Amino acid sequence: MKVKIPRIARRSGLIAVASGLLAAALTTPAAQAASPAKVSPETAAKLTHTLGTASTAGWYYDAKAKTAVVNVTTQKAAQAVRKAGAVPELVTYSSAQLAKASDATKAADIPGTAWAVDPKSDTLVVSADSSVSRAELAKLKSATAAYGDAVTVKRVSGTFKKLLNGGTAIYADAGWRCSVGFNVRNSSGTYYFLTAGHCTDGFPNWYTSSSFSTYIGPTVGSSFPTNDYGIVRYDNANVTHPGTVNLYNGSSQDITTAANAYVGESVKRSGSTTGVHGGTVQALNATVNYGNGEIVYGLIQTNVCAEPGDSGGSLFDGTAAIGLTSGGSGNCSSGGTTFFQPVTEALSAYGVSVY
Repeated sequence: MKVKIPRIARRSGLIAVASGLLAAALTTPAAQAASPAKVSPETAAKLTHTLGTASTAGWYYDAKAKTAVVNVTTQKAAQAVRKAGAVPELVTYSSAQLAKASDATKAADIPGTAWAVDPKSDTLVVSADSSVSRAELAKLKSATAAYGDAVTVKRVSGTFKKLLNGGTAIYADAGWRCSVGFNVRNSSGTYYFLTAGHCTDGFPNWYTSSSFSTYIGPTVGSSFPTNDYGIVRYDNANVTHPGTVNLYNGSSQDITTAANAYVGESVKRSGSTTGVHGGTVQALNATVNYGNGEIVYGLIQTNVCAEPGDSGGSLFDGTAAIGLTSGGSGNCSSGGTTFFQPVTEALSAYGVSVY
């Protein structure tokens, strides 16, 4: 759902933003996000890949124990995990089995649903928002019944919606507000910013305020649905674009690298509607059905709150860029679930890097 800017709001300069505040940005690799003490996220991910989907079921970071926990279905796999320095957890369902349950959920094709594997419970958790009817919920449960307790179906408050706006506010001439995710550049030195694909859908031009007085530049790439990322080129030399994220307290966070998220990771999100909020990564490779055929895959699921106007904004861990705000349910008063497009995928797609 795109949040249109009322014409009255445009004239009054709703959340007018000085060009120098377009700082919800990113930067060149230099530091790493916080890693598990015994094995790095990269090592844990490589372990699950090497051992295969039949003998593993994902992994997560145990913050209390300060180590990675790798789910395994065989004693042989458990031995390999211990040898690598991580903690094995013997579980019932493999990644391959949970993937079949995910396919069944997708086949049900019910708007207002989202699903991802929760490695801590070794289940596929399917969430149905308030727009899902009783009949649709019954259809969903029927579609996944064959997988027994490998699937958990639950209701969540609110509705899953695309959230427009984000880190520092930007305004599309098409009539909606979004926000800068991270500033990036290519090998030729051309500067851009990344934001959500549902913001750049239709390739609008972008401005620093609702009065459309200061031009930023055009959308030059967009991918939505399936993915949720887009890229905008800076065409106005008077609009500054530092490699930082707006912390909404008079300061900013320097971003020096991009990293993949891991379950259990502590993260923060910056958005122009609700400022900065924190939480943890709950699942990876999540799928969200926003309705009208708009299904997005491969998302990061978190318990970080967000509201309409926060889309496209920055998900980060210290100096590391992690994701771009896609959508979710709930709000920052009662909490909720928010999904993010992994930033590394967008960087690779457009051949750009943080700086």
